[in-house]
Amino acid sequence: MELILLQKVTNLGNLGDKVNVKPGYGRNFLVPQGKAVPATAANLAEFEAKRAEYEAKAKASLEGAEGRQARLEGATVTIAANASTEGKLYGSVGPRDIAEALTKAGNPVEKSEVVMGEGPIRHIGEFDVIVHLHADIEATVKVTVVAEAA
Repeated sequence: MELILLQKVTNLGNLGDKVNVKPGYGRNFLVPQGKAVPATAANLAEFEAKRAEYEAKAKASLEGAEGRQARLEGATVTIAANASTEGKLYGSVGPRDIAEALTKAGNPVEKSEVVMGEGPIRHIGEFDVIVHLHADIEATVKVTVVAEAA
């Protein structure tokens, strides 16, 4: 399936690139999310006519993500969780908990932006968590998990 990208997609291409993807990926993800359109002659002409508008939108999105990165870089957040005396959590701390804690601290973050490559946190301690703000921009946030006071 041949598509024209309307925004930068990680590991696929940049704005305006014509790419070949598997039909399910294009039909079920890229097109419904507004990230791409089918590469027909009419869509190609329409894209070229609106290219400046798409580039301005992409630039604004990038600048917004850079601003958020500046605020988030070096940020720390503390999460209290129920833990045993050995430091093992009863449950875990996942992306939703981290996103909620960052939002309460004044840095609005969506759950989908929090990347936890090694899975949820299951022990007390200090952890570095990556927040994926844009296709090109990531910020590292320090998360401290402490035991709840009983």
